[in-house]
Amino acid sequence: MEPESGLRSPSNPSQLSWVNLSRNLILAYQSFGVVYGDLSISPLYVYTSTFTGKLQNHQNEEAIFGAFSLIFWTFTLMPLIKYVFIILSASDNNEGGTFALYSLLCRHGKFSLLPNQQAADEELSTYKYGPTAQLARTSVLKRFLEKHKMLRTALLIVVLFGACMVIGDGILTPAMSVLSSMSGLEFYESRLTKGEVLLLVCIILVALFALQHCGTHKVAFMFAPIVIIWLASIFSIGLYNIIYWNPKIVRAISPHYIIKFFVQTGKDGWISLGGILLSITGTEAMFADLGHFTALSIRIAFVFVIYPCLVVQYMGQAAFLSKNLGALKNSFYDSIPEPVFWPVFVIATLAAIVGSQAVITATFSIVKQCHALGCFPRVKIVHTSKHIYGQIYIPEINWILMVLTLAVTLGFQDTTLIGNAYGLAYMSVMIITTFLMSLVIVFIWQKSFLLAAAFLLFFWFIEGVYLSAALTKVPQGGWAPIVLSVIFMLVMYIWHYGTRKKYNFDLHNKVSLKWLLGLGPSLGIVRVPGIGLIYSELATGVPAIFSHFVTNLPAFHQVLVFICVKSVPVPYVSPEERFLIGRVCPRPYRMYRCIVRYGYKDIQRDDGDFENMLIQSIAEFIQMEAVEPQFSSSESSSLDGRMAVMSTRSVQSSLSLVVTEEDTIGVDNSIRSSKSPTLQSLRSAYDDDTPQMRRRQVRFTLPQNPSMDPSVREELMDLIQAKEAGVAYIMGHSYVKARRTSPFLKKLAIDIGYSFLRKNCRGPAVALNIPHISLIEVGMIYYV
Repeated sequence: MEPESGLRSPSNPSQLSWVNLSRNLILAYQSFGVVYGDLSISPLYVYTSTFTGKLQNHQNEEAIFGAFSLIFWTFTLMPLIKYVFIILSASDNNEGGTFALYSLLCRHGKFSLLPNQQAADEELSTYKYGPTAQLARTSVLKRFLEKHKMLRTALLIVVLFGACMVIGDGILTPAMSVLSSMSGLEFYESRLTKGEVLLLVCIILVALFALQHCGTHKVAFMFAPIVIIWLASIFSIGLYNIIYWNPKIVRAISPHYIIKFFVQTGKDGWISLGGILLSITGTEAMFADLGHFTALSIRIAFVFVIYPCLVVQYMGQAAFLSKNLGALKNSFYDSIPEPVFWPVFVIATLAAIVGSQAVITATFSIVKQCHALGCFPRVKIVHTSKHIYGQIYIPEINWILMVLTLAVTLGFQDTTLIGNAYGLAYMSVMIITTFLMSLVIVFIWQKSFLLAAAFLLFFWFIEGVYLSAALTKVPQGGWAPIVLSVIFMLVMYIWHYGTRKKYNFDLHNKVSLKWLLGLGPSLGIVRVPGIGLIYSELATGVPAIFSHFVTNLPAFHQVLVFICVKSVPVPYVSPEERFLIGRVCPRPYRMYRCIVRYGYKDIQRDDGDFENMLIQSIAEFIQMEAVEPQFSSSESSSLDGRMAVMSTRSVQSSLSLVVTEEDTIGVDNSIRSSKSPTLQSLRSAYDDDTPQMRRRQVRFTLPQNPSMDPSVREELMDLIQAKEAGVAYIMGHSYVKARRTSPFLKKLAIDIGYSFLRKNCRGPAVALNIPHISLIEVGMIYYV
């Protein structure tokens, strides 16, 4: 909610600061249910996972004190110092995650492998970030990375690997958290067998994934109170255990106990670090979910609530274990005083579901971002909230996650084995984030190499030690995230490789504008009434499908618009900057270009108003071109003309066209208004099979304006008449094949991998919300 103008005035700085503080306090409260669900349930399984294997031979008070000291310093250095105080400052227009860091780097250097980027994209308001002047030493390193394509490809692979590990977390977290929360039943309720508990876990997991289609917003109001009650419970239990069992545990805050721990346990203690690192799983969510909150709100919630509650809980659990060494197999539930066991068990189960929900939602966001960067097949994306932007649901991914989560749960049946996999996946993501952050320090913050190197080496040393311990457990479950990541990596890289090859084919087989100009304004064929929207991935030039179409059919539409829908490396593109309009040929040809730009977190909404906004934008461009000479120079009239951003808000307030609306009962405006006898004859048959529905029909008229240039008036009238005649969507239906001379691996990737993914993902017409009745597909074979 925007504060009132009086609160923004310099005369009320105290009121302004109070408004900002209250807003951040509200966001901090909301963040408990979204950001901290996973991190807050770690006490369920940390000590149990740590004291397994050979560390069972070192179950004594000194080892317990050393384990707590390790947890305390790991929790302080990684979430508090690294994430809260450093990484949260590196957001991309308040968006976080590995893709946010990657997009920042791509905008400050030509690191991106997206092929259709333009200079006009750099004029977006969200494109600029940080200082623009490059230091000399930074420029040398930047040019070195830009020069070598292999390094840029390696950077993309690293980012994709991190994304795959996050998807792996979306599979492992629900299995780990729900199984851990339900494990108390097996020990406390002896009548239940392990198989019955496992069945109950599977039922909860199926219900959790089945409810995803409802959207997070419908149950979000329950999440924050659940996590807050859970944190208050574990804080109280931890404080009770410290006072009742062993107050001396406070001394274990000293790092001296870490040295004693490793002296006593040796190699066994190093291997046990795979369990210790589970105390920080969920930390990445603080950065990944930054877009829904602010950095200050996340910092407030962590420093004042999360950090003290979890530290006291780990300390209390250690105090209990130091006097009850036999309880290590079920340390959390055994440390709960018996009178409050069942209330805590219920809230633990609910907190585990909340933690799982947050990671599943984050997985949907990661898949959406991968798709926007051309690294994931087209999938159905459902926007689940009208009020909270960015909450999405992807049905295909949801059911794949459910099947894999159930397979992991039934396959491992043990929190220790799942924890080995879980820890390895999370530490891999942390190492990648540290690497990308060091590049941000150099390229974007423009700090010294020494500072970036110190940051990288210090945290890589800590993370490397933990990762090495996690790698020793690859045979005991650690292989799971590696296998899952390799599978998802193959899917992503093959799709990205095939998409780039297809784009390059289009780029090198563009229609020559000289050939087009030689045909004349009629294109050498009959120009029929109506508008033809030709979809292509090309941001410049005329696609090959156009020549393929005109050489095989004797007619084409009166007005042609070449449309390119593309993603740019920014989180969001404002509606005012979404449309980029230009002219392809001189005015008599009636051929235009429209580039529709989306950010990697934007949702393409099916609002049914695209045609009308396009017509208004083109009309605005025609008038602007007449009064601004740089758009109508002789040089630009013979080639691809200059393009201009057409704001939808300024278009709606423009007087160039008069817009009238009326409700009509029908199925498709383009059929109703079509003058084609064939379409009119088909209409009645189509109406019989299609349910009638009320639609808003928009009509355009040109106001009387004597001062308007006659040629401009004529062009606008042609545009209006073409719209009244109907709109057709023309799209290439391509078959991509590798050349016969291609290497075996390329044939395998293109002919089998890429072809399989294209056949089984959503069609481009469906993904772009194109009405089926108005679609014309042009078949072509691409030999790449």
